[in-house]
Amino acid sequence: MSNEQAGKLFSALDMQGADTQPLSPVHFIQRVSGVFGDKIAICYGDRRVTYSQFGARCIQLAAAIINAGIKPQTTVSVFCPNVPEMLELHFAVPMTGAVLNTINTRLDAKTIATILDHGESQMLFVDCEYADVVEEALTICDRRIPVIGIDDPAVDIGRVIGDEDYETFLARAPADTPLFDLQDETLPISLSYTSGTTGNPKGVVYSHRGAALNALGNVLAMGLTTNSIYLWTLPLFHCNGWTHPWAVTAVGGTHVCLRTVDPAEVFRIIEAEAVTHMAAAPIVLSMLIHAPDGDKPKTKRSIPVQVATGGAAPPSKVIDDMETMGFKITHLYGLTESYGPSLICEMQADWEDLPLAKRAQKMARQGVPHILAGDFKVVDPGTMLPVPTDGKTIGEIVLRGNTVMKGYLKNLEDTASASSGGWFHSGDLAVMHPDGYAEVKDRSKDIIISGGENISSLEVEEALYQHPDIMEAAVVARPDSKWGETPCAFITLKPGVDAPAPDALRTFCREHLASYKLPTHFVFSILPKTQTGKIQKTVLREQAKDIK
Repeated sequence: MSNEQAGKLFSALDMQGADTQPLSPVHFIQRVSGVFGDKIAICYGDRRVTYSQFGARCIQLAAAIINAGIKPQTTVSVFCPNVPEMLELHFAVPMTGAVLNTINTRLDAKTIATILDHGESQMLFVDCEYADVVEEALTICDRRIPVIGIDDPAVDIGRVIGDEDYETFLARAPADTPLFDLQDETLPISLSYTSGTTGNPKGVVYSHRGAALNALGNVLAMGLTTNSIYLWTLPLFHCNGWTHPWAVTAVGGTHVCLRTVDPAEVFRIIEAEAVTHMAAAPIVLSMLIHAPDGDKPKTKRSIPVQVATGGAAPPSKVIDDMETMGFKITHLYGLTESYGPSLICEMQADWEDLPLAKRAQKMARQGVPHILAGDFKVVDPGTMLPVPTDGKTIGEIVLRGNTVMKGYLKNLEDTASASSGGWFHSGDLAVMHPDGYAEVKDRSKDIIISGGENISSLEVEEALYQHPDIMEAAVVARPDSKWGETPCAFITLKPGVDAPAPDALRTFCREHLASYKLPTHFVFSILPKTQTGKIQKTVLREQAKDIK
């Protein structure tokens, strides 16, 4: 058979579109609301919402949004904590063809206004708790934005603002309103803004296809099933909750909403609702570890809670402590630009036989791509050639595949720079181990160069976290006339302990680190953090410059 004949063998096949459906999380709620109609979809305090009710309310909300004049591919913003309305909006807004913009509830009025203006928001849903800051933001905005106020009978805080309240808005939605007919799965589904610690935040655009695939990848990575009960300790505004609203719904699991992360309440709800899964940044895990003993369960659970963590590299000590309390940790790695989780530290069978501390060190690595993410490499940024798999040579993590953003809104220059060479450049520096697992060593801006030697701030922090008196640690470069830079450690101690002497800390660190990696200075303080709980090393670097 010639090449020309071979090329024609399958060319005449045509199912007239019957073999194709655009990928979208919208299809998840459409399926489960029928298949699992009587099953509890959402728990929030005394509220219980079945999947049939959840699906119906999402359709009704979508109809109300369309009736209000919102057009496809325009932006609908939300300023809301982890309450049921936030979950409804994750499905209703995409049903209209509009783009969901969830805003960090810890932001100030000026930044909120910047996001609303940059994203050209056409409608804003606001929870009662945030009335004051949002009203201030709206006075700064360049135009008027219709506001729908969300009340929460479970709390006695704030006030409802806006043109209409949420339930009234739903109630007057016309019946049988045609919803958006998605034909192109690459259309935007959401707009998420980066934390903006070095300037105005950038608007990261996700597609329906990427959201669906990342959600299903997380179903597999976390082992979610119909029997899963997922506690919302992760902010839904952050990368659309790592796409977990769509993941939990895809399998017909139960969402347990949590307005505020309080360790005592987290432990109570885990027992009361028989929680099986949750996700959180390492700072939340640290809060649970260091909660008063009276807030913790008296006995260790026989079946551990599966916890996905990411957003910052968790020290192995944190993983060790969480497992001791009855949690099973899965370490994920990703960025806002990769829909949240992209890599997963897949457990290997032989790790189970390792001592817990040794196993925790392996589990603290960033790992390999989840099954639907695509490709990744650790490369020399100059040549784009892969670094040796020796666990020592540092390169940059680059990603390519199904769960990389469409780009930065209104920012062609940064989009082109981030995707140079056809790969997304993460800015995270890592090594590749012989087993093919990546381990992040630092952000490119956080690496410390001392006497010509590269020092990973994360490696020094890992050593400090082994100290029994240290709750949090962050290491940054301090200018040094002799070495150029030296490590400076900022430390938060556990409650009720006295600060160790610097020489004693150096002696302790020497057990884990080469001498040139030892911190030259130690500062005991509360560590500054971003709105998503990440330690602000930019602030600490400025403070380190003034240390004598």
